[in-house]
Amino acid sequence: MGELDGVRIGVTAERRADDLIAALTRAGAEVRHAPTITIVDLPDDPQLRDGTGEVLAAPVDFTAVTTGAGFRGWLSAAEGWGLRQPLLDAFSASRIFARGPKAVGALRGAGLREEFSAPGESNAELFGGLVDAGVAGARVAIQLHGTPLPEYTKLLTDAGASLVTVQPYRWHSPPDTKPVFSLIHDVLSGEVEAIAFTSAPAATNFLALATEYGRREELLAVLRRGDVVCACVGPVTAAPLEDAGVRTVQPERQRLGALVKLLVTRLGRQN
Repeated sequence: MGELDGVRIGVTAERRADDLIAALTRAGAEVRHAPTITIVDLPDDPQLRDGTGEVLAAPVDFTAVTTGAGFRGWLSAAEGWGLRQPLLDAFSASRIFARGPKAVGALRGAGLREEFSAPGESNAELFGGLVDAGVAGARVAIQLHGTPLPEYTKLLTDAGASLVTVQPYRWHSPPDTKPVFSLIHDVLSGEVEAIAFTSAPAATNFLALATEYGRREELLAVLRRGDVVCACVGPVTAAPLEDAGVRTVQPERQRLGALVKLLVTRLGRQN
């Protein structure tokens, strides 16, 4: 008997969804997979190619890396274009700032060393660290995750920096929204005990698709009551839900395994 036997959990992730679903299933959960976003394939992304060329057009003073997966994906795409080594050379000549351990791991795996790593793995710390380092007149290359961060990049432009922003993976609504609408229906019908979120774009678009479905206010009412556990991998992921008045739970460590353990703790059956 698994600790989550009989517990129904919605999974909104596309990237690494198989790992999360497998872990929840091993614990006995009944998983309802409804990806709320789809990721643009990196090698075919003309915006990423153009952004890479812009980074290489002039020396970079600072490099900011927000996600390990995004950074590795960028280097992989650049390798296919014959630009991996020039990109690494540009980064190595700059002062490198990372958002946390995953970003640090990707940097070191590429033979690079960071000057700064945000202790709380937050964008606020990352961009605050850059401002504190003194970016006036500097050219800063920023690897963003799946969505722009204007509230943070503005801190740098206000401090006098010149920015080159690159999104190694961009997201859109999924080509088939029926599974998401079905998950929303199940939440409203009381058929789901929890929803797992692993990225801020997935949480944002979950609410946007609820609007498209015409059930946003009903959904928010249920989530705000706490009838369904909204489990988020970390504070950045939780922010769109918290901003909408939905309380979330988050593991101490921002990892998929920790998220699964949190769900087991909150919802596990005592055998």
